[in-house]
Amino acid sequence: MTTLADALTDPRSSVRLRAVMAAGTTPDPDDVDVLVARCAVEPDFFVRDMLTWALVRQPAGLVVPRVVPELRRPEPQARSQALHTLSKIADPSTWPDVRPLLDDPDDDVARAAWRTAAALVPDEERGGLARVLGTHLGRGSRETRLSLTRAMASLGEETVRPVLDAAADSRDPVVREHAADVERVLRDPDAGSGLAVEHARRTVALGRTRSAKG
Repeated sequence: MTTLADALTDPRSSVRLRAVMAAGTTPDPDDVDVLVARCAVEPDFFVRDMLTWALVRQPAGLVVPRVVPELRRPEPQARSQALHTLSKIADPSTWPDVRPLLDDPDDDVARAAWRTAAALVPDEERGGLARVLGTHLGRGSRETRLSLTRAMASLGEETVRPVLDAAADSRDPVVREHAADVERVLRDPDAGSGLAVEHARRTVALGRTRSAKG
């Protein structure tokens, strides 16, 4: 009989996906360590997303103590996937563990940390979180900036206003532009979807340009 650990090393992503779906459909506490370990190395996005789903189906008191140590692993995927799982569990006690990753040098990890932190931050630390997020305005790709925009906007205008006012006076035009994007989403939450579409169009256009160049 094939065990979950064996199935998750199968080279076929469809086999791994079915195995994780089965584990989530009938949760077994003995599977938690195997599922957590796979999060750090699973190459397929859909399987990773299903791993988080399967973990969330387990008792939070069992999963959180096993996931939190993943935040300190050197592999970026281990950290980002752990953050994604914690964001779904939404246990406020994990806020101190999430906070140090707000400045993670890996963009994927930082994006996951911003999203998770915005959901978990205690009311008394929302202003501090806004200031930390503000230091990343203008960072990275369009996709990374969009993640930060959404995280900042979710904190509310009153919380992020001082940060945006300071960014509007920045000498860096990218920072000013990014702050303006946050302003747009604060005024119109649907603008975030528009920014995402704009990013997708630019990505497709860039791909076509590269293809034309050979």
